[in-house]
Amino acid sequence: MFLLLSYIRTILLYCVLILVVRLLGKRQIGQLEPSELVVAMLVADLAAIPMQDEGIPLLSGIVPIFTVLGLELVFSHLSLKSIPIRKLLCGKPVILIENGNILQKNLRKTRVTLDELMGHLRQKDILDPATVQYAILETNGSLSVFPYPKERPASAKEAGVPVKKQNLPLTIVSDGKLLKDNLQKAGKNELWLEKVLKQKNATVKSTWLLTVDGQDHILFYKKE
Repeated sequence: MFLLLSYIRTILLYCVLILVVRLLGKRQIGQLEPSELVVAMLVADLAAIPMQDEGIPLLSGIVPIFTVLGLELVFSHLSLKSIPIRKLLCGKPVILIENGNILQKNLRKTRVTLDELMGHLRQKDILDPATVQYAILETNGSLSVFPYPKERPASAKEAGVPVKKQNLPLTIVSDGKLLKDNLQKAGKNELWLEKVLKQKNATVKSTWLLTVDGQDHILFYKKE
């Protein structure tokens, strides 16, 4: 009975955490602002306490979690409306390189070492800071790097190379399951699908992945 109760409490807290992350928004899953990082840490700690200690009522963990969620949603709304509050909660971007010059004062201000800066530049395939017009430390801790135009690879437009229109491929079959909504969005029908699968000597159930884009380019993988 004790073990069963422990399983139930863990499952409930897991579902609550999933709900909280969904309510916080998809941005929580990617780069975190300082206030969002604090919320993520608090929620994890608050959930761990009742999960580990059976003597603590479940509501003692759930209520604080939703309280923190409510505060985050309120402050997120306020930050959308107020620039001072946004700066207080998230800070503001800081320029670390300007016109090829590393701004040592801003490095000290943000406590970013020269080695860290060079490491970020190497991740952007840049070895020489002098080729960078601007490097900006964003509020989520990432580094945005803008090389001089002459240092950037030429785009197809700049090179005068004609390119084909790009279309987002739609998944028609995923792991043996037909996605009828995507089939309709692609402007195809089941007769078309049967014809394609026949050419591939496959069925829907034996197909691992089948996609098609606006140019009728088909990507097909059969289940192993």
